[in-house]
Amino acid sequence: MRALTDQIRRFARADSNVLIAGETGTGKNAIALQIEPTQNTRGRARLRTALDAVLSVVLAPVCAACEQSLDQPTRGPVCPRCWRSILPLTPPLCDGCGDPLPTWRTISLPLAQCPRCRRSTRFVDRARAVGSYEGTLRSIVHSLKYEGRRSLAGPLAALMRTHGDILRGAACAIPVPLHPSRRRERGFNQAADLARHLGLRVVPALRRVRATTTQTGLPAAQRHRNVRDAFSATSAAREIRGEVVVLVDDVCTTGATLEACARELKNAGAAEVRALTAARVVGRV
Repeated sequence: MRALTDQIRRFARADSNVLIAGETGTGKNAIALQIEPTQNTRGRARLRTALDAVLSVVLAPVCAACEQSLDQPTRGPVCPRCWRSILPLTPPLCDGCGDPLPTWRTISLPLAQCPRCRRSTRFVDRARAVGSYEGTLRSIVHSLKYEGRRSLAGPLAALMRTHGDILRGAACAIPVPLHPSRRRERGFNQAADLARHLGLRVVPALRRVRATTTQTGLPAAQRHRNVRDAFSATSAAREIRGEVVVLVDDVCTTGATLEACARELKNAGAAEVRALTAARVVGRV
């Protein structure tokens, strides 16, 4: 596969009007070759058609979500049908955590929050997500996070940008950090990849000072204990004093990690902390 990728690059360089950005992910037949915009639209279209035909036959790549054959592998590792199948969370939503609310609650402003948010004090002022952490969206997030399909960060962030109310008026985006050991193991931070595509200045205002066990499978109370005092502000946090900031992560499950981060940002002087994730687990009590 590496030899084929190099050959395609050499072919592309023969045409000065074509630029290809490449990525080879992990897993069987994992490849992502995306044609960057150039001035020669017609030449780009011809090359893309030719590459799609070659890659479909030689590599037989499959969609990272549905595992069906990719007819247009140069457009990324997820097929258009899967992107279209993602169901966004739609209003009415809890004004705090962003969970869906029964329609009748919109008639009363005090009921614009879910029971969980009404009975607790939160450091995250408002949170939103693209959709529920299930089905196609879950598969795409897993492909980004665990299979190294980093080219998915751009399209996912484009969906996240539809929540303009969370981004509007914000001074910067702050990715939830990984512990250095986890960062070395994974090779990248998926939250940072998402943050870079949101159109805001990215400020590394947090660091993870304590390695924690994975949150996967832990009940809510244990998740909060697991990340307690796991984060601290960096020297860059001086840039957020008095500012509205947006915490960015791939998934919100119980909100424990986001709350632990938001607490440190508030202590560092942030005026308001919002949170934006690609997906969230809904229906918690």
